[in-house]
Amino acid sequence: MADVRTTLTLEPDVYSLIQARLETPGATLKGVVNEAIRAGLAPRRRATFQTRTHAMGRPAVDLDHALRLAGELDDDALRQRLEVDG
Repeated sequence: MADVRTTLTLEPDVYSLIQARLETPGATLKGVVNEAIRAGLAPRRRATFQTRTHAMGRPAVDLDHALRLAGELDDDALRQRLEVDG
């Protein structure tokens, strides 16, 4: 594909960033702008997230009734707070 010529209006902060890159030996305005646009518009690849697991032995409580146990613990904590405040 042939080069396409266009006019851009750059915001001052963008112009400063380009000027900084142009200080690199051999850098051209065309090259710096094209590289920046490619980097900004290219699809980003995300690193695969993995969670490490650890053997923790057998659970101390029956996990089939975990929600009931959590509710009972919440009830106990609320009861203790009411006794202290009341």
